Amino acid sequence: MRVFMLGWEFPPFISGGLGTACYGLTKALDQLGTEVIFVLPTMVQSRYTTHVKLLTPDLAMSEAPFKVHQLKNVLFRTITSPLQPYLTSSDYQQHIEQSLAHIQRQRGQTYDLCGGLDYSGDMFTEVARYAQIAVKLAENEHFDVIHAHDWMTYPAAVAVAAGLHKPLVVHIHSTEFDRSGEHVNQPIYDIEREGMHAADKVITVSHYTRSILISRYGIPGEKVEVVHNGVERNGNQNWSLADGEISKDEKIVLFLGRITMQKGPEYFLRAAKKVLEKMDNVKFVMVGSGDLMHRAVEIAAELGIGSKVLFTGFLRGDDVHKIYKMADLYVMPSVSEPFGITPLEALENDVPVIISKQSGVSEVLQHALKVDFWDVDEMANKIIAVLKYAPLEITLRNHGNFEVRRLRWIDSAEKCLRIYDDALAAVAYA
Repeated sequence: MRVFMLGWEFPPFISGGLGTACYGLTKALDQLGTEVIFVLPTMVQSRYTTHVKLLTPDLAMSEAPFKVHQLKNVLFRTITSPLQPYLTSSDYQQHIEQSLAHIQRQRGQTYDLCGGLDYSGDMFTEVARYAQIAVKLAENEHFDVIHAHDWMTYPAAVAVAAGLHKPLVVHIHSTEFDRSGEHVNQPIYDIEREGMHAADKVITVSHYTRSILISRYGIPGEKVEVVHNGVERNGNQNWSLADGEISKDEKIVLFLGRITMQKGPEYFLRAAKKVLEKMDNVKFVMVGSGDLMHRAVEIAAELGIGSKVLFTGFLRGDDVHKIYKMADLYVMPSVSEPFGITPLEALENDVPVIISKQSGVSEVLQHALKVDFWDVDEMANKIIAVLKYAPLEITLRNHGNFEVRRLRWIDSAEKCLRIYDDALAAVAYA
């Protein structure tokens, strides 16, 4: 089996769980002996990457495949592009300009990023350009099935599948309803829907997301398969915040993720306010960045808990594991979370978790406290219970850690291989 995979952030650079999922799944497929041609947009310098080392610094579209250390069956093709999986149309132009300026500074010269093409267009223009390059690239590759991750790759995947008559599998890590609620961006929704309907098989990361595809996108249920994410085990180191920010007798409650509407930062802060009315020896640490970052700081100040909330900004690599090791409790109050890898990472680091009922990961974790994202009273009560009652904290931590060890990427990869076979059979009999 040889897979043409259109993915993101490899190694995970890391703007979210999508890059982590692409890495975990691809590594597991490699271990199973599956050959993968991994195509990704890249403007990331290799010195910033984590987990594995890129063996070429070339930022242009590769003339030859390159390999990543320890992955024997994976070849990479890069397309120079400013596309990012969590980029919105509102900040797209600013991102392009910053990316171009960074490359020019690095190279000490003006760099024609894409052969003279004008970057004054919008995000959808770039998605279409990326698709055109991907089709040309695919014409020179040999593969059995196409596997596309997230909406920006769907036009490319659909075009490759149609042009080469290959089966298409699309992988849904998030939908426009998760990102935007009821105020969806119609062109993004249209691209998502077209990709799902064109696919021979659709993979979702949870039954929660599967139900959205059936009800909101009109995808037949028999076409949609659920493959839960796994967790990558990593080594950990001791680390601490700056001296004086947290005293030795203070508990740490952690929020880690993009600070956006989808992740529910406001509910986390309002629950923090209620906890601090009952307990004073607690600090709330918010790790991440996003369009609601400044608003979150304002909310903390308005609630009068500014001195009890610490904003670290964006962390990556080892620093993420170090902050987990400091935490006494991890809270994921997401408004709509297709899966949610961070609770698995927290449990893998022996941190008990409280998770939103509106998340896919709640389907696979039994030893986690669950709460509706909007119920800040119940969220606060459960935070207090974990911090005050050691037997509860120990039970959640020990049983949760044992439970998360069963969630392996190798199992996810084996399910994907069965889905590839089904997609191949569907095309053969069509």
